[in-house]
Amino acid sequence: MAFFKLLKKSPIIARIGLVMILLNIAAAILAPVIAPYSETEVVGDVWMPMSSEHLLGTDHIGRDMFTRLLYGARNTIAIAFVITMFSFAVGISCGFFAATLGGWVDLILSRLVDILMAIPVLIFALVALAIVGNSIPKLVVVIALLDSTRVYRLSRAVAMDIEVMEYVEAARLRGEGVWWLMRHEILPNAMPPLVAEFGLRFCFVFLFIAALSFLGLGIQPPTADWGGVVRENSGAIT
Repeated sequence: MAFFKLLKKSPIIARIGLVMILLNIAAAILAPVIAPYSETEVVGDVWMPMSSEHLLGTDHIGRDMFTRLLYGARNTIAIAFVITMFSFAVGISCGFFAATLGGWVDLILSRLVDILMAIPVLIFALVALAIVGNSIPKLVVVIALLDSTRVYRLSRAVAMDIEVMEYVEAARLRGEGVWWLMRHEILPNAMPPLVAEFGLRFCFVFLFIAALSFLGLGIQPPTADWGGVVRENSGAIT
């Protein structure tokens, strides 16, 4: 009930955005039910126009474009969510440890993050994927580690502000350990900015996966994703 009361008070643009997000998520989850064909099935000639059988036509080898877009959303959203969760797990853990322990731990982690962030993320990802390969597990690990540097910066800054609070000092005086402080004092009070950042990082990761797929180092054919769909059918653009 509290959620619906908050939703009623929110701006109309926020409600429209929420509806669009929910529609995309529902389409991704229900892709096997909604899609008229399978993800890789060739159902017609190359680049057929829109019709009752093919709502968005066919692609460069005759697969249904509507089906490819639905499965592309399903694959890209799922992988982007896993990557974002992984990057937050790594970034928050390291950021909280650095803020809580301080000293040489904070110094080493912060300088390492500075070095990684000094390199353009797209170039870094292209080089790393070209070296280790571009299977989906490797794609998840590479992007998550690169994105965790941004999460580290935010979580460390938030945790350092919380560290100076009196209730954290009181917990230290009681003899609570670092892990207890991170779980019971820092994390609950750091949730609002971290939740907001999660949405932003998810959007970035989603677009980043599409960019890598467009360049040929993201999700590989015949698995559908939006960046790959654009790259495969760029020849139809005249």
